[in-house]
Amino acid sequence: MNNTNISNKRNFLKISSSLLGSSLLAPWESFGQEKKADLGASQDATKRIAQYALSVRYDDLPEKIVNECLRAFVNFAGVTTGSCRHEAVDISIKSLAPVSKSNQATILGRKERFDILNAAFINGVSSHVFDFDDTHLVTNVHAAGPIASALLAYAEYRPVSGREFLTSFYLGIEMSIRLSNALHPGHAGVGWHVSGTTPTIGAAVAVGRLMGLTEQQMMWAIGLAASQPVGFRESFGSMNKSFNPGRAASSGLFSALLAKNNFTSSNQTIESRIGWANSLSLTRDYQEMLGDLGVRFETALDTYKPFACGIVIHPAIDAAIQLRNEYRLQPEQIKSILYKGNPMVLELTGKKTPQTGLEGKFSVYHSVAVALLNGKAGEKEYSDQIVLDPKTIAIRNKIEVAVDANIPKKSGDMTITLNDGRVLHQFIENAVGSVEKPMTNAQLNEKFHDLVDEVMPRKNTNQLLDASWKIHTMANVGKFPRLSVV
Repeated sequence: MNNTNISNKRNFLKISSSLLGSSLLAPWESFGQEKKADLGASQDATKRIAQYALSVRYDDLPEKIVNECLRAFVNFAGVTTGSCRHEAVDISIKSLAPVSKSNQATILGRKERFDILNAAFINGVSSHVFDFDDTHLVTNVHAAGPIASALLAYAEYRPVSGREFLTSFYLGIEMSIRLSNALHPGHAGVGWHVSGTTPTIGAAVAVGRLMGLTEQQMMWAIGLAASQPVGFRESFGSMNKSFNPGRAASSGLFSALLAKNNFTSSNQTIESRIGWANSLSLTRDYQEMLGDLGVRFETALDTYKPFACGIVIHPAIDAAIQLRNEYRLQPEQIKSILYKGNPMVLELTGKKTPQTGLEGKFSVYHSVAVALLNGKAGEKEYSDQIVLDPKTIAIRNKIEVAVDANIPKKSGDMTITLNDGRVLHQFIENAVGSVEKPMTNAQLNEKFHDLVDEVMPRKNTNQLLDASWKIHTMANVGKFPRLSVV
C-alpha cells in the first residue's frame, strides 16, 4: 500500500470516528433538551433511593401493603417449591454442586444445600421457571422471586426477624417496580428482560437494609447492582428466561456483601448521563422512580397469575374457559377461533408452533387451545407432551390472532365459530388475576396446594402454607426454608 492510500485511509477513519462520536452523543444531548422538566427529579437519585431504603420501618407500612406482601410471599413460596424438580433447577444444581462446597442455605423443596449466593440464584430460577410468579401489569416485572430468594438466603446466613424480613421484602419489590416504571417502555423496547435488570437493584437494597449498611455503603451497593443488568427478551421460551431473575437475586446479594466491606462504586450510578438509566432505556421518568416515596405504594399494584404462562395471554385464556364452560364446547364442534388483543400479545407470545412446554408458555395459540380442551392452563398444560399432542395442535391450527392498540393488556375479545354456523362471543374487560379482579386469598391457597402437593405430602404443604402466611411473625426467618424439605 503506497503513502497516498495510507493517507486516504487515515482520513476516512478520522471522518468516520467523528461521525460515530456525534451519533453516539446525539441521544444524550436530545435527552437533556426533551426532558428538562425531569432533570431536577433525577438529581441525587442514587442517594435518595439509599436514604429511603435505610429509613423505612415495618410500622410505616399500611396494613394493606403488609397484606399484599404476605400474598406475594405465599405466591412465591408455592411457585418456587412447586417447581423444585423442574429440569432447569436440576441442571442448575448439577452444574453448581461441584463448585459450591458450603451448605449455608436451602433450595426450596430440595435436600441439597449451597452457599448463599448460589442458593439465591437457584431459588430465583425456580421462582420463575413455571412463569407463575407475581406480575406488575404495567411493566411485566416479576419482582418477588429475586427479592425473596436473596433475602431467604441471607436469613439462613444471619438471623432475621419476620418483621424485618417483610419490611425488606416490601422495599425490594417497591424499588424494583419503581425502577421498572421509570424506564418503561423504552427499557423492554430495546430488548431488556426487566425481571433480570431492576430486581438486581431491588435485591441489593433489600439485603443491604438487613445488613445495616451505611448510606454510603448503600449507594455503593446500588451502583454495584446497577452494573450487573441481565437478560434479554430474546431468551423467552428457554431456560435462560428463568436464569435472569436467578442472577438478579444472586447479583443483588453479592452487591450488598461487597458494599458492606467498602467495595466502592459511583454515587451517581442511577442518574449519571453515562450511568444506569440513560444506558438501559430510551425513556426515563424520575418522578415514577422517586415521587411520593413512602406515600404512593406501587407494591399495591402487584398481581398473581391464575395461569402458568405469559401474563398478556390471560384475557385470552379467561375468555376461552368461559366460552367452553358456558356452551360445553367439544373440540369437534369448533370451526375457527378469532382472538383480538393488545399488540403485546403477539409481541411477547406470538409463537405459533411451540415445540416445548417452555415455548408453549409464550404461545397465545397453545394457551387458547389447552384452555378450550382442558378448561384450565396450569403447569400441567405446559408440558412438552401436551404441546406436541395432535389434539392440541388441531385446535391450535384453528386459531387466528389479531391485535388492536385500543384493547388494554388486561382485556381481550374472542369469537368462536362452530361447524353448525353458530357464532359465540366473549369480551373480557378485566382478566382474572388483574388489579381490578385479583386472585383471592382462597384462590392463592388453592394454587399453592396445586403446586406443592406435587412435591410433598399434604400435611407438609399445609405446614408450609401456614408458615408462609405468618412469615412476618417468625422470630427467625432462617428456619422457614427448612419447612419446604421433607
